[in-house]
This record gives sequence, C-alpha cells and structure tokens, in this order.
Amino acid sequence: MRLFELSTDTNTSSPVRAHRHISIDGLSMTGRRSSFAHSLLNSHFRLLILIVLILCIMIVVASGATAATAATSSMPDQKTPVIVTVVPNPVAENDVGEFIVVDTDGVSNLTLTDGESIITVPVVPGETVALSAAPNKTRQRVEIPVRQAAVGLSNGGEQLILNHQSERVHEVTYSDAPEGERLNATSMEWIPRGVELRSVTSTGSADVTAFVLPDTPAIPITAIQSANKRILLAGYTYASPPMTDALLSASDRGVRIQVLLEGSPVGGLSTAQRTQLNRLSNNGIVVQLLAGTPARFAYHHPKYAVIDNSAIVLSENWKPAGTGGKNSRGWGVHAHSRATASELASVFAHDSTGYDVIPWSQARTDIGFNEVLPATGQYPTQFDAELMSVDEIRVLTAPGNAGEAVRSRIDTAEKRIDVVSPRMNPSGPYFYALVDAAKRGIQVRLLLSDAWYDTDKNRAVVNRASELNATGLPIRAQIVTSGDQFGKIHAKGAIIDDRVALVGSLNWNEHAGTKNREVVLELVGDEPATYYSHVFISDWQGYEGTDTASRRGVNTESEPEYVPVLLALGALAAVIIAGYALYSTVLSDHP
Repeated sequence: MRLFELSTDTNTSSPVRAHRHISIDGLSMTGRRSSFAHSLLNSHFRLLILIVLILCIMIVVASGATAATAATSSMPDQKTPVIVTVVPNPVAENDVGEFIVVDTDGVSNLTLTDGESIITVPVVPGETVALSAAPNKTRQRVEIPVRQAAVGLSNGGEQLILNHQSERVHEVTYSDAPEGERLNATSMEWIPRGVELRSVTSTGSADVTAFVLPDTPAIPITAIQSANKRILLAGYTYASPPMTDALLSASDRGVRIQVLLEGSPVGGLSTAQRTQLNRLSNNGIVVQLLAGTPARFAYHHPKYAVIDNSAIVLSENWKPAGTGGKNSRGWGVHAHSRATASELASVFAHDSTGYDVIPWSQARTDIGFNEVLPATGQYPTQFDAELMSVDEIRVLTAPGNAGEAVRSRIDTAEKRIDVVSPRMNPSGPYFYALVDAAKRGIQVRLLLSDAWYDTDKNRAVVNRASELNATGLPIRAQIVTSGDQFGKIHAKGAIIDDRVALVGSLNWNEHAGTKNREVVLELVGDEPATYYSHVFISDWQGYEGTDTASRRGVNTESEPEYVPVLLALGALAAVIIAGYALYSTVLSDHP
C-alpha cells in the first residue's frame, strides 16, 4: 500500500512542498511523523478512538434493531392484548357456560384460535370481554360484557392463541382443567370458583403498635375491649376463653361482631374450640365456618381482626398457645389505620359470603371433635409492645399476590434478609430465592422451629444452608429449641435491609401462597424493622440450636459489604487488561 504525505521542509527558509513515500507493512510505519500526526496516533489516543468506535457501533446496531422491530410490528404502540382467564370446566351439565376472557386493550382485528377454529374478538367498552357459546349462563358468573362466540374448550387441555392480524400476541396452554375452577392466564394457576384475586394494596402511612408473643398477649384483648362499632375476626382456629369474654362484653355494648374460621383444620376441631364457639353463637354472635364443598381455599389460614377503624394482623391462632401467650413465639401488629381496616374488611366480606360458608349452628352437628389439652406455659415479658410510625403499609393476600410479593422483596434485597418461619422446604421457591440472594452477596439468616412435625424438613434446610455456607455463601439456618422465653417458633415474618418487616400468616411454601387464604402486612419504615430485628437477634442468639456459620474463620456477616466491591474491581481490572492486550496486539507501533 502507498501513501503520499504533504510536508514542510524545516531545513529551508521557505516552505517547500515535497512528497514523501511511506510504506506500510501490516500496521507498522516508517518515516518521520509531524508533531500533529504523532499526537493523533498516540497510543492512548488510539485506544480512546477504539472505545468510541465500539460504542458507536453498538448504538447503531441497537438503533437498527429498534427500527426493525418497529418496522415489522403491526401492533399499535404500547398495546398489549392478552388472554386473561379460561374457564373450560364449569359446574354445569355438558360444561354449558364455559368461556374465555380477553383484554383487548382497545386493539381491533384480534382473533382467537385453538388450531381448529377461529373466533373474532370484538372490541367492547372497557376493553375486556368474555367469549361464550352460552352468553346468558356466563353472565351469571362475570361482571364484564359477554359476547356470543363458538367457544368449545377441552377439559383435558388446549392451546389458545391470540392473534392480531397474522401476528401472534399471546398464547396460553393448559391441561386437566379442575371442575369449577378458572385459569389465571398470568400466573397459570387454577383459581377455585368464587375466589377473586386481589392486588397488593398500599394503605399509606400510619401509626402501628408492634408486639410479639408470648410477651404481650394483652394487646389483642385490649383492642377488642376498645371496640365501639364492629369486630370482624378471621382465623384458622379459635379456642380462647379471655377473647370470648371480651367479645361477649363488646356484643353487650352493641358492637356488631362476626367470626370466620376454617372448618377442617389439620387435626380437626377440638372440644375446647366447640366450647368457645358455642358460647359466642349461643349469645347471638355470628360464627361461620368455611366448610362447604368444593372449598374455595385449601385452608382459611389468616389471623386478623378488623376493630372499628383499625386492624390487628398476626401469625398466631386465637387460642391459648397463640394469642393467649402460653406457648408460641409469634409476631403481631396493630395498625391504627382506617385504610388498612377498610381493605381487610373487604377481604372479610368476600370470604364470609361464599357458597362454602356454613353457620356454626349448622356445621357443629356434623363435626367430630377431638380432646386436646390447652397450652399452659408461663413466660416473662422480654419485649414490650411499642407504638411507632410506619412510612407505608401494604396489604398482601393469598391466593393472588402474597407469595410473589414476598419473593420480589427477596429478589430486590441489597444487604440482608432475616427470616423466621416454623418450617421451610429446601426444594421450594422461597428457599431457592434466599439462596439466589446469598449468591448476590446478601446476608441471609433463617430461624426455624424444633416442633417434632417440622424436624425432618427443617434439618434438611439447616444441612443445605451449612453446605452452601461452607462454599462461601453468606447463608445460615438455625433450629431454635424450646426455652425460657417461649415454647416453639410459630412466627412467620422477615426483616429485609433494616427497612421492611413482613408480619402475617403466610408460611413460606408454595401451597400456602397459591391455595390458602393468607394475610400479611408489609411494614415499610425504620422503626418496625428495628423492633422485629431486635426480637430476631435475641431469638437467634438466645437459644442453643444448630448454627451453620462456617468454622473457616470467614466473617459472613461482613461479606455483603465487600464482596460486591471486590467483584466490581475484578471486572474493572479485567477490562483494563483486555484493553491493554488489544492495544499491544493490534495498535502497537512495534512488530
């Protein structure tokens, strides 16, 4: 290759034009450079040019990809039509009234196909439409527009494809449709008939009273005693004589009271429950059980009470071992929040008016009761209840949002996660989420129960956490034995990044998050996180358990602070080395 350089001869008194021949062999040059050319081809400057060139290429490629997408897509901007719900197997002869719900998002020219037939999807006011071969039957089940369409769904399974013109925009595939249930096409979960899934609801800032059990059992009783208008009490089991006394006293004051409980708890109903529920029902208090079939929930498992314009949410059952303070370590919160009370009153109204709800006076005639001795433990008060401010309360419910919301908090944690739970599945999504957090450098501690029915699974969690900790991951698990402060771990909660506290009934397993009715309050703020963290640390340190901290001398508690920094420095060093190697190989002046 030949280049000609126009130069100025500095050895003459006047400029002289001259052509200088420069031969190039590969990327090496011979000949004298001018000072301008020398600075232009300086090694540092050339490396900068290379970086800028690479960035420009990336921008051009990205712009081209965006333009190509825009050019080939026939969808209106930011429009996302989707299949919302599929009901293939309604409780009706010959499945009359089966239907599909589509959210058109205002887009026309949509069609739906199962590979055999094609249905045109109409655009309706509100944009969401149900398609059914028997519209009158379907209208009895939904509150959205229903349009006639040749819908014929297989109970054994279908592949449904939503198209816009010739472009596929959404697809849903299901198999083995349970009778009476509908498929949530977003989560791909089958939802029993009569269950309306709720979204996470923020109820704003508020004052709350944080408390734990067995330390302060008077908090729920005192709240009941203060009621003037209404008490809506929801639970799994109920057998508390002091609570019954408080409810009967409130009823005498004219307070409207309803009690809603699970009709088939594990182990059955006890004679102690029968006694207390008879006392309530026989004195005019409305007591109901979720005992009909098919059941909307696997278990009605929440523990909350709406008291006038406030609400109590806890992890403990309404019985001596729980709210009575006679056994379990539990977490609770009394939210002095009209908005939170209103949201939970709405949950209660939904659950207490279903087809599977049976009055206690009717249900008790068909139930066999077990003799169970009540808990009688006595424990000192280590942690007093505290009134504090919360920046935000978020109401989580299952089925519907609680499981996903909890895992989302785990996935976005930045420093540490402390979890207290009666049990954990070492092969479940919650434990996997905690392990993933540890892989990001997040410090994870897990406090578990020593109850005999949880021992095997919890021991597997401890062993797995120990194995992972030995590889350097900052995750530890500990089984807490019974002691002087409480009987067993029954709390279900977490503290995340010293900023978020989760308190409620949700056991951290997939079944609870998708099949049970559960209620959790997410408390955002420094004060509640600090309160429950003090309790957690005391329980973690105060009992002899199985701590899986590494014996290699690694301070796992400090790892979250420096591991990300080391990784970032390592990545930066790798980039510098790679850049220098590239310079040396490609841009060097020397062969």
